[in-house]
Amino acid sequence: MFTPKYPPQDTAPAPAPVVYVPTAGAPVPAPQALAPLAPVSNRPTVQLTPGSALALAAGGGAVVLVVGAVLVSLLLAVAITGMSVAVVAVVLRSLLKDLNNQR
Repeated sequence: MFTPKYPPQDTAPAPAPVVYVPTAGAPVPAPQALAPLAPVSNRPTVQLTPGSALALAAGGGAVVLVVGAVLVSLLLAVAITGMSVAVVAVVLRSLLKDLNNQR
């Protein structure tokens, strides 16, 4: 279950080495290093049709709207809580002031 599963190895043959055959009178060019070839992927490419692109854009827009609504509601909850704490503090201060004046 926890053992990794590796994809099968590529079965493409290795590129053949380049052999230079010098001629009698021509100067011998220096051998050049070959650039390594990029491996060919066996995965299918993702092709977006106009309908799927539109659905993807609509889904992204819906996610943005939902996240925005959640963040606004959280901000509103924090603001309401702050206001209620401020009102309670004013009422308690008033009660304590009246209590101290009656002594």
